[in-house]
Amino acid sequence: MQPADLLIDNLATLASIDADGDFGVQHDAAIAIRNGHIEAVGPREEVLRAVQLADDAEVIDASGMSAVPGLVDCHTHIVYGGNRIHEFDLRAQGADYERIAAEGGGIKASVKLTREATDEALLAAATKRLARMRALGTTTAEVKSGYGLTAQDEARMLATAKAAGEAAGVRVTTTCLALHSTPPEAASPDAYVDYAIEEILPACAPLADAADVFLERGVFDVEQSRRFLEAARSHGLRLRLHADQFSEMGAIPLAIELAAASVDHLEATTDDGVKALAASNVIGVGLPVAALTLKRPMPPLRQLIDAGGRVALATDANPGSAPCLSLPTTMHLACTQMGLSCAEALAAATQGGAAVLGLDDTVGRLAVGYKADVVLVDDPDWRQLIAQLGAEPARVIRG
Repeated sequence: MQPADLLIDNLATLASIDADGDFGVQHDAAIAIRNGHIEAVGPREEVLRAVQLADDAEVIDASGMSAVPGLVDCHTHIVYGGNRIHEFDLRAQGADYERIAAEGGGIKASVKLTREATDEALLAAATKRLARMRALGTTTAEVKSGYGLTAQDEARMLATAKAAGEAAGVRVTTTCLALHSTPPEAASPDAYVDYAIEEILPACAPLADAADVFLERGVFDVEQSRRFLEAARSHGLRLRLHADQFSEMGAIPLAIELAAASVDHLEATTDDGVKALAASNVIGVGLPVAALTLKRPMPPLRQLIDAGGRVALATDANPGSAPCLSLPTTMHLACTQMGLSCAEALAAATQGGAAVLGLDDTVGRLAVGYKADVVLVDDPDWRQLIAQLGAEPARVIRG
């Protein structure tokens, strides 16, 4: 028996997907940890019998607290320059996303500001955002590029994301979102897709885990997206799609065809799209903060779950349409606006997000052998983290 170096003792409750994939809540629980991994977890008496503690082991008395897995935010855009606070005010006065974009705001504005930002400014801002996300319970986060749109700037964004994750103590995976928008200097969307395939992907693939596209009217179509994603797959990258945010343009069939990891947004997905997605292995990622901010229909995660589909939740943290770093707030919206139970929301923001990132065998659960990512809630009922809008954990541990 190897000695544990950390014991989280006297937990009132512990909630998680277990090693068999079932959601469960255990009372009077404990978690024993060794070298950043869970050695034993479950009823307190069983854990204490199963392990011995090292002489210098840390013991956390979690009396009156509950524990859930470290949250996994599988869709964020937290590396960017400047801000777009004025767009929030414009939306408050009735302007919509597409009007703001057409007038030079939105993604185009962030591209300009990000290109102008120094390396030091980008890193400092991204580190601050990730540190705040960790304080709110996120221990693993995906970070996208997409505000550079040149080989140099896209690679700079990805390198910044990795450095910020190290500095903030958040496990970061990176995604090349070169097809986020057509930059102003491009001759046409098709010409930019050629450039993204020939120049951006080779520069970014060594720094990225996945590739993503914004398949939407006025942005990129199915054939442009297919070309880029097939090229990304040849570089060994996982595939993601921004899909059905404003219109159904064939993103779900393309995601299924290419065996993508996920389609994200889904505000405009119809019943046929739900059925197709539920019958596939592609995960539907709901981003309720963006839907709320842009006054769009909520993603149909309730229907997807009922149809047997796989789902995840993420913040979509970005400077315009989803200015939110909080997965607890995202889970609250999933329950109050989308009809998920607390258990379904927690599973989607932990195991679901981990599955999108290909990390579901190491994070997203409180189970033996998994990373010891633990969120402690200062309440005997774990659901308080979701029910109290804007709730913050008492402590966050990342193995």
